[in-house]
Amino acid sequence: MILSGREIQKRLNNDIIITPFDEKKIGPNSYNLSLHNELLVYEESVLDMKKPNPTSRIIIPEEGLVLKQHTLYLGRTVEYTKTLNCVPMLEGRSSIGRLGLFIHVTAGFGDVGFAGFWTLEMYCIQPIRIYAGVEICQIFYHTIEGEYNLYKSSKYQNNSDVQPSLLYKDFE
Repeated sequence: MILSGREIQKRLNNDIIITPFDEKKIGPNSYNLSLHNELLVYEESVLDMKKPNPTSRIIIPEEGLVLKQHTLYLGRTVEYTKTLNCVPMLEGRSSIGRLGLFIHVTAGFGDVGFAGFWTLEMYCIQPIRIYAGVEICQIFYHTIEGEYNLYKSSKYQNNSDVQPSLLYKDFE
């Protein structure tokens, strides 16, 4: 089952942490997360799963930044989240999707115990101007049944920045 907005708010600072938290961002069954002002783009046109791929950092200026179509941008949320006893999931907001901007190309599924900032895999089908601070996606929570192990990945847990793929560590 998906938690209601009221239930999310009730669980805050217990098994759901959202920092900073703004009551105005609570929806009927989700919480809106905002876009940080930094993005990463890969520098090479061919990426290799077995090695670190170099990236460049882009700062989103106050007047916004036009994203190019057919380019993958990695962003992150302003908000740090931590989730216990629930499965966090991330979806793009429909208003953003209707402008042709996909917020998470493949990775909207979180794990029980994840703590950190969400990396956003942003891809647009036509050029679009984006702004830092925009409420770009929403987090929602599923209850979990049965015994489980907390997420403990050494790759992405407790991150503090935009995270490129660390898949190459799986080959080590």
